[in-house]
Amino acid sequence: MVLVVGMERSGIAAARLLRKQGKDVFISDSGKPKGIDDIPHETGKHTLARFLEAEEIVVSPGVPLDIEPLKAARAKGVPIIGEVELAYRYLQGEIVAITGSNGKTTTTTLMGEVLKATGRPVQVGGNIGIAITGLVETSTPRTINVVEVSSFQLDAIQRFRPRVAVLLNITPDHLDRYTDFAAYRHSKFRIFQNQTESDTAVLNRDDPQVFPAETRSEQRLFSQKSKVERGAYRSGSDLYLDGDPVMRVEEIPLKGSHNVENVLAVMAAAAVYKVPADALARVVREFRGVEHRLEYVATIDGIDFYNDSKATNVDSAIKAVESFAGNIIIILGGKDKGASYAPLVEAMRERVKQVLLIGAAAPKISEVIGDRFPKTPVVSMDDAVDKSLAMGRAGDIVLLSPACASFDMFDNYEHRGKVFKETVKARCHG
Repeated sequence: MVLVVGMERSGIAAARLLRKQGKDVFISDSGKPKGIDDIPHETGKHTLARFLEAEEIVVSPGVPLDIEPLKAARAKGVPIIGEVELAYRYLQGEIVAITGSNGKTTTTTLMGEVLKATGRPVQVGGNIGIAITGLVETSTPRTINVVEVSSFQLDAIQRFRPRVAVLLNITPDHLDRYTDFAAYRHSKFRIFQNQTESDTAVLNRDDPQVFPAETRSEQRLFSQKSKVERGAYRSGSDLYLDGDPVMRVEEIPLKGSHNVENVLAVMAAAAVYKVPADALARVVREFRGVEHRLEYVATIDGIDFYNDSKATNVDSAIKAVESFAGNIIIILGGKDKGASYAPLVEAMRERVKQVLLIGAAAPKISEVIGDRFPKTPVVSMDDAVDKSLAMGRAGDIVLLSPACASFDMFDNYEHRGKVFKETVKARCHG
């Protein structure tokens, strides 16, 4: 029997893949997720005997690898892998894997669109959309699989080897799960551990936590500050790839300097597949971003509402704040992840006019803010939107960029963003 631990999207996809491979499968989840009818499972507990009797255990990304039943199984010698490693056994074609503290989803989505210009079949998934195990059935030897991978997923790999591995940036995140920042950083670098000289590592030249780095694979760099010989860089208002101009910064439709960085990363990675410069520029010009990432929602009485629910850490919220010139009413709070909010408070200076505090982390954030900004507690997303409308004026920006996880009040960041958008749109018709 193969035991799958965790019954969210990745766990169910892993279980279904194992069933298709003829395996006897059981799912265990200590929470209370919605069950599935066609695969045996337990919820609300982990039965230790199932862990000890399993021939192999597949762990979902949301499950810490140090829970007691896994420790006991590991001590007995039961093989333990993650969903990404399971997918790698069966996935056909090549893999482009993208990780980083911020920008993964935008970069992964854009990378998929750019690679479609090669004429080869492309599918996108991983930590977004379809789980990596869910891509197996539709993969072919010619497929390029573009996957977003998180540090949690990388923690449980063994042989997973992407042809192209992209590391966007590393800033403090998930410190509620890792012992310290060094451990979290180490997880990110696991994306390169199985690459060989025939593979490519794409690295952020501007991030001292990322570069310089030792990899067996060939390195291509991207930078907004330095000219790089192999890779993509910005010079003034122009973007270059391997020394040749591709497009101007003003042509990128996405807000913020961080999105210029994301585009440069895509350019550096796309060069491996020899995507023509004109096709690359055309796809970037037509790209409108991803849901829940600096997503424009509506304008009410001259006040613009933006959904940045995917900003689940401090650095991501900083990038969102820096994308606007000022007059921001920001909604902060959720489940604290252990990082300091001080850098965010500093970035808010001269840009943010009012702070609305929501969720479990509200008291901690309030203490850091002190009396530097007017702040108001809110009890729900309805309350946050209503208060922002009451205090806002034409020309203001209401920005949901929580800098926290969502699990105190919502199922995930998508659920949080959806509730925010529905609430705002309801006020449009109120």
